[in-house]
Amino acid sequence: MPLALLALAVSAFGIGTTEFVMMGLLPNVADDLGTSVPTAGYLVSAYAIGVVVGAPLLTALGSRVPRKRMLILLMALFTVGNLASALAPSFGLLVAGRVLAGLPHGAFFGVGAVVAARLVAEERRARAVATMFLGLTIANIVGVPVATLLGQRLGWRATFLVVAAIGVVAMAALARLVPRISLDQQAGLRHELGALRDRQVVLGLLTAVFGFAGVFAVYSYLASMMTEVTGLAEASVTVVLALFGIGMTLGALIAGPLTDRALRPTLYGSLAALAAVLVLFDFTVHVTWAALATVVVLGAVGFMTTTPLQMLVMNKARHAPTLASASNHSAFNLANAGGAWLGGVAIAAGWGWTSPTLVGAALAVVGLAIAVTAGALDHDRHEPSRVVATSDSVPRYSEVG
Repeated sequence: MPLALLALAVSAFGIGTTEFVMMGLLPNVADDLGTSVPTAGYLVSAYAIGVVVGAPLLTALGSRVPRKRMLILLMALFTVGNLASALAPSFGLLVAGRVLAGLPHGAFFGVGAVVAARLVAEERRARAVATMFLGLTIANIVGVPVATLLGQRLGWRATFLVVAAIGVVAMAALARLVPRISLDQQAGLRHELGALRDRQVVLGLLTAVFGFAGVFAVYSYLASMMTEVTGLAEASVTVVLALFGIGMTLGALIAGPLTDRALRPTLYGSLAALAAVLVLFDFTVHVTWAALATVVVLGAVGFMTTTPLQMLVMNKARHAPTLASASNHSAFNLANAGGAWLGGVAIAAGWGWTSPTLVGAALAVVGLAIAVTAGALDHDRHEPSRVVATSDSVPRYSEVG
């Protein structure tokens, strides 16, 4: 694998750390800024709003910017957002800093996925994209627990200063390791927007919204489920989250080769497995060892959906995959917000702490139904991709089907 993928993975590590670390720092932020923990929870939503808005907006604005330069600019904005968060004197400005930090998230992964796919041979594209996503999964194993501990010991501002430093390192790695990749001659906002009109792209995005919402319906309340139902101590929550991160990493490692070999079967299988594991979790959550094992498997099957979904929208967007790829991350964050909301509705309705597992299973089944429908309507699904050489000797891929 090219060293450029390491630069993309380091960037993804920083993004993953800042996205998820806030969940563990909410009490610290609330105490320091004189607000309640539920109010501090808006900081999680603020980041998600930044992702949803920034993914299509920044990708559209940068449609004519060379890919390497675009990646560095997006990581610079990410760094500024985290620095602003660290220095925010009030809760309102911290919310603004979180939105700013979230803006480049989707656009970076959208552009980064396209770049990763063009760095390798056609039969290894999904593995290259999965390698970039490994940075995101490893952040949940190492970055988030360490950053949470740092914030608890030295103050939450120290966490965001460290993440900003990671952003600087990532920019240096991108500048040094990522080659220049020429834009398509027809690249531009109108061309990118045209790709979003493809029925398969729209169905792929809907699959992401509903299917991945099944993961977040449970993940958002995983800590409470493990303490209230399984009976673990609050101090053990970081271990549970790390186990989920280990599962995510395994899922990314498995999904890459499987997606290269058979994209749609991998998507169908991961969504079906996700629904089954969520139903199983409703039973295993009552037994400590079984609950912990299921957390790992849940992380694995949940994250196995991301690579085939990413490749699907990139493939079907044909010669303008960047905006579709970035929009996929808006879909993932809508899934985050929607899954968390529906899981909360179930708990508030008095259905119990384990009710999000069944809500999540239902959402995964809806996502699977959309994916199967898209497959049935896809008349080009049997046609192969081809590699098109570029003047700068960097492989470029375009879909024939």
